[in-house]
Amino acid sequence: MTKSFVLREHIFTFIFWLVFTIVLWCNFQTDTDKYLASIQAVIIAISSFMFTHFLTNKLLPKALRAKKMKRFLIQTVMVIFLLSIIFSVIFTYLEVSPKRQLPSKFWDHIPFLWKGFYMSLPASFLINGSACGIKFYKEHGRIERDHILLQQAHLENQLKLLQDQINPHVVFNILNHIHILMKRDTELADFLLMKFSDILRYQLYHCNQNLVPLDKEIEYLQNLVEVEKLRWGNELDVKSTWEIGSKKAFIAPLLLVPFIENAFKYVCRLPGHKGYIKINYKEEAGNLSFYVENSYSDVAMYKKKDGAGGIGLQNVKKRLKLQYPDSHDLKIESDGLVYKVTLTLKLSEKNE
Repeated sequence: MTKSFVLREHIFTFIFWLVFTIVLWCNFQTDTDKYLASIQAVIIAISSFMFTHFLTNKLLPKALRAKKMKRFLIQTVMVIFLLSIIFSVIFTYLEVSPKRQLPSKFWDHIPFLWKGFYMSLPASFLINGSACGIKFYKEHGRIERDHILLQQAHLENQLKLLQDQINPHVVFNILNHIHILMKRDTELADFLLMKFSDILRYQLYHCNQNLVPLDKEIEYLQNLVEVEKLRWGNELDVKSTWEIGSKKAFIAPLLLVPFIENAFKYVCRLPGHKGYIKINYKEEAGNLSFYVENSYSDVAMYKKKDGAGGIGLQNVKKRLKLQYPDSHDLKIESDGLVYKVTLTLKLSEKNE
């Protein structure tokens, strides 16, 4: 694609200067010999091309990158003057007219050269100004594209860093659960080990992408909730519903994991009180509604631990800001006994 674009640009440049030369020849041959008109047109076209090429392809890009446009303006004026001098010499010594004869002394040629110089200034300015304008537009567009690509690379690095913070955190928790169960219930530990293999497989082979299929992410979250339910047994009342309307929807991987982890981590487990967790997940027409509610008893502890760990709500907020800047709504509410998280999200329909 790049080679094709460069080829088209070269063809356009060739055609432009060819047409420019033909127009000059048509204009000159009305007042002078056709052969001499051809020489004038070719010399003017070649000199104009060389000066404008040097100005637009050497000086202008360098000035844009160094942000020294004042120096470039001075260089442009110098190029215009030099090109006007060349035009003046051509018009003075390559134009044959019976009504005009040059004096024999060179110093007497100066008025003719001066007249050709200031008459050539508008043409020189127009040629260089037009070329600089076109090149400036192209260079500015290229710099903007490079800036966008740089921002995108920075964004991807940020997302990868935030995502990598989650992966080991989830893995260590599950391994710790299995380790505890191995001492008291080997069958349950074996079942959890199978669930863990599914969770690990998902994290290893799917989470390296920017977006993953929604059904795969749901399966992962269901496995995670199942592991937590088995761990806590009758100590917690866990209810979850999962509804997917479209199989073509995609979502950022591991985006919702901190909400579920925090719900299980900070749910109220005071003696004589059975904590509860509610999880509602619904996707319809590309719109995701996610709701998590859990009982708890110490808001200060919840906020302190979540903020201190560097993984959790702050992580999710950063990822939502980076990946869904204008297509999400996150609400976090608490009344002292219940903690609620409500997230609405506009999902992608294809993996970009």
